Amino acid sequence: MAEIISMPQLSDTMEEGTVIKWNKKIGDEVSEGDILAEIETDKATQDFEIDVNGILLFIGVKEGEKTRVNDILAIIGEKGEDISHIISKSKKQEQKKINKEVKEINKDNKDRIYISPLAKKMAISKGISIHNIKGSGEYGRIIKKDIESYEKIKFKEDFVNKKNAHSSMRKRIAKHLTFSKFTAPHYYLFSEICMDKLIELRKNLNDKLSLEERISFNDLIIKSVAQSLKKNSNMNVSWNEEEVLFHSSINIGIAVAVKDGLIVPVIKNADKKSLLQISKEIKNKVLRSKSKKIQPEEIENSTFTVSNLGMYGIESFTSIINTPNSSILSVGSIMERPIIKNSKIEIGNIMKITLSCDHRIIDGAIASLYIHSLRKLLEDPITILF
Repeated sequence: MAEIISMPQLSDTMEEGTVIKWNKKIGDEVSEGDILAEIETDKATQDFEIDVNGILLFIGVKEGEKTRVNDILAIIGEKGEDISHIISKSKKQEQKKINKEVKEINKDNKDRIYISPLAKKMAISKGISIHNIKGSGEYGRIIKKDIESYEKIKFKEDFVNKKNAHSSMRKRIAKHLTFSKFTAPHYYLFSEICMDKLIELRKNLNDKLSLEERISFNDLIIKSVAQSLKKNSNMNVSWNEEEVLFHSSINIGIAVAVKDGLIVPVIKNADKKSLLQISKEIKNKVLRSKSKKIQPEEIENSTFTVSNLGMYGIESFTSIINTPNSSILSVGSIMERPIIKNSKIEIGNIMKITLSCDHRIIDGAIASLYIHSLRKLLEDPITILF
């Protein structure tokens, strides 16, 4: 008996999915455990594994197209089985849903278009169809200012060369960051760190390592961030309306730019891992994030986030907190600057950082102590190795 395969909900926030690739075609035999398709959610691209056996009889969504969770994705059944009644029923149900939505939108509308004589004259002279205009006057009447507003919008649209629909990932990012920015009262602490000794340490380490094992500045920073959080446990916290949550694990999220936006893979228990372990894990997760092969559980449960734009030549910047984290560290480029040492002006390597904090839970004194601890580690980094 034929079975409908619906668009699965592959993440807790997923509302719709895009079929990136079908691994089977109509007429192919499929078995339990086969990867039927690659589906892009609002977080990542995942393999969709089926749990039935049979023949792929129908594909409801083309590659590159999106559909809502629980909508028909495919039909699997026996060879030669008639599924026309299933497709017909599904289309009728979908049409009923659409009709209902349209009815709800239009239930208060009338067929007649109300328009003032002046607005009508302006529309005719300018060649504007009044069917495209929503009136702002009494009972939806189109008035002069509606024609003028429509003209301005149309004028702007004439300069738009291209429009790209928002991806599921971009929508999720927008929703998440808007919630964070307007829910958590942000404040920012700025600091400069001398990186001379860290540069020397990195060089000495990489001279002894293979090309594949080489350590980046970001690796050293992540390790230092984790060790500083261990010493300042009141920074490794989250807010909810009833209580402060102190996390037993130090899980560092790393902001990674991808084609459609941003992914934050997580290095879990970073304080307990060696520098080499952290380096290898970061390389692996960044690569899989950019190819959209990262798994949902690998981008969850961070307790602190680091955003590093130093490789792009950015001197300093601020970041929006990745809730439910209560803080995020923004890391800029390492740049040569004149500095004062022993009452003399010398050239040193300076890195600017910005710590964004949620003032509901982290006060300025607590955040300042954390920055002091982090700066101490980075400026005298030998203890990073232990």
